[in-house]
Amino acid sequence: MFQGASSLSLDAKGRLSVPTRHRDALGGELTITKHPDGCLMVFPRAQWEQFRERIAQLPMSAQWWKRIFLGNAMDLEVDGTGRVLVSPELRAAAGLTKEAVLLGMGTHLELWDKSTYEAREAEAMQAQMPDALRDFSF
Repeated sequence: MFQGASSLSLDAKGRLSVPTRHRDALGGELTITKHPDGCLMVFPRAQWEQFRERIAQLPMSAQWWKRIFLGNAMDLEVDGTGRVLVSPELRAAAGLTKEAVLLGMGTHLELWDKSTYEAREAEAMQAQMPDALRDFSF
């Protein structure tokens, strides 16, 4: 179960150090793909395979979503120093340059450009709470 936030930096080649607390759960092999909110989703390989099967079963009316999730997925391995190389295409899709935020989302992680994440979080905090949370006890 992934949770929490980590501030990270990408090096000039687009490599990212995976936080130590997530390395064991990722198992050295992961898959990264686009998320419709403008970030990247990072899955341990076993979780990716389950997600991929669910996406593959979507009807033809969701063909573009299949293309977005499956067509952009990249399998990666964590190197000996705990880093992964995020492809230029995926970095561009998420607007990743140097500073990033890695968020635990339960079964997967989200990788955000730091300034984009901060702006989107600020918007969400100012917006009205969604109906799904109205009866939720904090």
